[in-house]
Amino acid sequence: MASIKTAKVATGLTGLAVSKTPHHTLSVLYGKILRALQKMPESTAYRKYTEQIVMERMSVVNAEKDIAVLEKKVGCGQVEELIIQAENELILARKMLNWKPWEPLVREAPSSQWKWPL
Repeated sequence: MASIKTAKVATGLTGLAVSKTPHHTLSVLYGKILRALQKMPESTAYRKYTEQIVMERMSVVNAEKDIAVLEKKVGCGQVEELIIQAENELILARKMLNWKPWEPLVREAPSSQWKWPL
């Protein structure tokens, strides 16, 4: 008896619809994240570690056409959740470009900055 592959009907998560083109969506988002990261200095920790994670996930997306296998290999939820994570990471990467946390402080931080209670 041959197994019949069925399309994903629901995510099982309230308010989260099934993605019709998850591979394309994730590829586009990961590409945008990588372009944003390339604008940051190579020495920044955020760029190094985020780039590593995104490249790993992008290679899985490109290698796996089966959604269930892709989800299992990435291990961070359903593809629809991966899309939300990628959208949020893109927003953060763009904010980091504006914030420039890799630049030195404008002025010295107060000595009591990390003491609690004051």
